[in-house]
Amino acid sequence: MAVAPQLITNEQHFEQVVLKGMLKAEVSLEISTADFKAMLVPTPGSSARSRRAPSIVSYLVKLADKGVEIRLLHAGVPSSAALRELKKQLPENLQIRRCPRLHAKAVVVDSCVMYLGSANLTGAGLGAKSARKRNIEWGIWTYDAGLIDEVLGEFNALWEGMHCENCLRRDVCPVPLEEPSL
Repeated sequence: MAVAPQLITNEQHFEQVVLKGMLKAEVSLEISTADFKAMLVPTPGSSARSRRAPSIVSYLVKLADKGVEIRLLHAGVPSSAALRELKKQLPENLQIRRCPRLHAKAVVVDSCVMYLGSANLTGAGLGAKSARKRNIEWGIWTYDAGLIDEVLGEFNALWEGMHCENCLRRDVCPVPLEEPSL
């Protein structure tokens, strides 16, 4: 029996997309986001503002160290906190590329479940901030294999530079699909 897509709103993003999705990846994790920050991930006994709360970058590094293949495609320059953490250790299984035209937001976990919506990879976007500070976000959580395959097809085309040759944004992207300067 097929599982119906689920609407994810506001604070539900953190529980569903981050805790039950990204952090549970076992094989692969594809993330597309316009904005990439070192979002703090509250753990039991901490809050998103706590200095004890680890960042999403540390979780991505741990997943990559366990063998999860992670591809993160983003539009802008990662936050300075994210870059500092990535400079400490960028595992081979964690690849990051930048395309300034990207505005799509998706998280595909193990090629079998996907979030597709409005939230960026930030605390305000994925609900790790308080109710009065987070963004109002909507998205779909789905197991629909056909839709996941279509999104992965679009992701792979962008990842492989299929749009670069005819892109008119070369003034802000002189190096197609550049890796972050660490």
